[in-house]
Amino acid sequence: MMNDGEKYQQVMCDFIESLGIAIIPKRLDHPTFLPGLDLGPNCIYLDVKKMQYPGDLLHEAGHLAVTTAAQRAAVGSDALELPWPTDGEEIAAVLWSYAAALHLGVPLEVVFHDNGYKNDSAWLIDNFNRGQYIGLPLLQWMGLCVDEQQAALHKIRAFPHMQKWLRD
Repeated sequence: MMNDGEKYQQVMCDFIESLGIAIIPKRLDHPTFLPGLDLGPNCIYLDVKKMQYPGDLLHEAGHLAVTTAAQRAAVGSDALELPWPTDGEEIAAVLWSYAAALHLGVPLEVVFHDNGYKNDSAWLIDNFNRGQYIGLPLLQWMGLCVDEQQAALHKIRAFPHMQKWLRD
């Protein structure tokens, strides 16, 4: 029987690939930060046999999405400027994955599962549900979305709507 994450896995993969981030099936024999997932240049390597939480796909895609295009192309190589991701990019990836989950109709509990986010999943979901978007100024600075004030000024939709999904 499929769990909730598995039900949404194809939806998440299709979305990520529509952004130009490849999902590459690959056996991952080396240790990875998240089981069954690793990042490369503009891609996510996916070992379905080792992946434990399909919602982690959106978070890993978020890391690539909030990284500059030049850095995104260098992920997994010696050309990558370190540190990567920065603390700011980590926060931005969390908020990006929230917006992506809403956009796709993926339950927040699938992405922000109990075994991730340094045991702060419930806290993050609670904050997001109350409209407290930790990292919103950073996503806005990256040119990916706008806050309520900017949305009203420019007559466009505010976050959690994204103006674009990938940083230039």
